[in-house]
Amino acid sequence: MADALKIGVAGLGTVGASVVQLLEKHAGQIERRTGRSLTVTAVSARNRTRDRGIDTGGFTWFDDPVAMANEAELDIFVELIGGEDGPAEQSVRAALSRGVHVVTANKALIAKHGVDLARVAEANNACLNYEAAVAGGIPIVKTMRESLAGNEVSRVYGILNGTCNYILTRMEAEGISFEDCLADAQRLGYAEADPTFDIEGNDTAHKLAILTSLAFGTEIDADSIFMEGITSITTADIQAADELGFRIKLLGVAQRTDTGIEQRVHPTMVPKSSAIARIDGVLNAVAVDGDYVGEIVLVGPGAGGNATASSVVADITDIARGDETPVLGMPATDLVPYERARMRLHEGGYYIRLSVYDRPGAFGEIARCMGDAGISLESIVQKRAAAEDRDRDSADAPQPVILITYETTEIAIKEALDVVMSKGVVAEQPQMIRIEKLK
Repeated sequence: MADALKIGVAGLGTVGASVVQLLEKHAGQIERRTGRSLTVTAVSARNRTRDRGIDTGGFTWFDDPVAMANEAELDIFVELIGGEDGPAEQSVRAALSRGVHVVTANKALIAKHGVDLARVAEANNACLNYEAAVAGGIPIVKTMRESLAGNEVSRVYGILNGTCNYILTRMEAEGISFEDCLADAQRLGYAEADPTFDIEGNDTAHKLAILTSLAFGTEIDADSIFMEGITSITTADIQAADELGFRIKLLGVAQRTDTGIEQRVHPTMVPKSSAIARIDGVLNAVAVDGDYVGEIVLVGPGAGGNATASSVVADITDIARGDETPVLGMPATDLVPYERARMRLHEGGYYIRLSVYDRPGAFGEIARCMGDAGISLESIVQKRAAAEDRDRDSADAPQPVILITYETTEIAIKEALDVVMSKGVVAEQPQMIRIEKLK
């Protein structure tokens, strides 16, 4: 039996405490499967007296995680602090520079510094594992780094934020507004007090940037992701999608195009028959299209202490077995610079909701604008106005109109809608949601 591996855990929040508990509870099973015992010997957290449900008496305590990374006798440094810079980045860099293996759940850190940290890890023969940074308990990083190594990936996409999926699911199931759903998500702990990072798409974008690198061998570039959140989605959109055979999901999508790699995060109408449409609540799902394997879909909890701890410990056990995989699927020196596709050339179908003044010639004007832009319409549906609108005194009170286009380009849609707005036939900014071709 090989010597025990000494582990230091920086950050003893919900995930950190779960990691310690898991390693203790399944110590015998892990030792049998890896051939080594794993022992937490050092920890770092800001509050020594907080009750975390674990016994920390036998650990060497460090108030400063960077000091622990620099000074503690460790084989594996586990970073669960969070944040893209500061102590998280400094401690990970320090550990790797000493040749200490690192496991992290920090998506922001990997999205910003992943390529540079991969170079540090490889220069010092250290592993940098980050399964828990993308989709929590779903083993998507291992799948893409190892299981799909023989495939050429054309597209990776998924539901990567449980908060947004929970909100959209409840809006559809209960017919309640975005604002009410968000308030409930905050009360139940599914959304932060400041939910901006989730609902505006930033969280999904960080995870997608990492998946893009793994899928296409590019350097990580989270700043180049086209991003829209879900704050503009209304119950009218949810209902219209249902009637048209779709569900609305916030997707992160990365795919190879003729102009480069397209990365985008936005609300998307997906066919009810697709696998991704069936993912409800706080669950995450990731789909990968490979040339030999076809499409695979992985589903599971995207967050939570136990699910995230499961992925952290999976990374630890890989190191214990001696499994060494390049951080981003290939040596960092072989990664190519990210070449951003021209998002405005994205092709697909579109859902458009207009608030059209009920006056002669309005529909004809809209149809002409679409035709002049080369956009073919699959369907036009006039909806009944809400009761408060129907009661207005104005004879030309706006009426909701839904357009579904055949496949066209984003630039054509946006230019056509700009012209429609200039004609004075609509009362407010049009709503546009992309329709994704999924199985």
